[in-house]
Amino acid sequence: MPVLMITGASRGIGAATARLAAAEGYRIALLARDSDALSGLVEELGSARTVALPCDVTDHASLTEAVAATEERFGGVDAVLANAGMSVPTSFLGNDGAEPEQWREMVLTNVYGAAITARAALPALVRSQGHLVLTGSNAGRGIRPGNLYSATKWAVTGMAQNIRAECVGTGVRVTLVQPGMVETDMTADRQDVPKLAADDIARGILYALTQPKTVDVNELTIRPTGQAPQS
Repeated sequence: MPVLMITGASRGIGAATARLAAAEGYRIALLARDSDALSGLVEELGSARTVALPCDVTDHASLTEAVAATEERFGGVDAVLANAGMSVPTSFLGNDGAEPEQWREMVLTNVYGAAITARAALPALVRSQGHLVLTGSNAGRGIRPGNLYSATKWAVTGMAQNIRAECVGTGVRVTLVQPGMVETDMTADRQDVPKLAADDIARGILYALTQPKTVDVNELTIRPTGQAPQS
């Protein structure tokens, strides 16, 4: 049975992907800072096939330990979903949104966290000729006035391309998943637009993961029907 490691696994897209992957026979390492939520998900999915690994994705040592623990528990790592992310409203003019002191965690989680997740996991994925999936965003494909979250997802878009280029010849596949508006804690205040369910994105992720080894799905953009490109 293949082994999938998921960051940001306690809720939203991460938890939905864990549930779908478990149903498809994957063994799963669940990473997040919320250990209580992870414990509940392990109980739901079964401790024989899942393990909870409390982890801070902005701490490289913590991520490296989680990869090692996954390999020790399951014998290897076949796929990693770098999914942990967060959003705060921002304005560079200072007209609205969070104060700059609150921006730091978002940038560290969304950009640095994705980068060091890749750095910690890729040696294991090279050994297994596995698959790295990064959660980007439709917001990382266009301009959003004053929106630093969008800029962090632009960074993930470029990062995925750079990682893929470095992995040529290793057998590792790299996929960037770019969701449109998804019903999560981060979008609870947006009732004016159509939204996807987290399960919709999970199905896209499993589609990429289950392609033959000779097929590398580079990018998936998944929007709800009726969403305007810039919303």
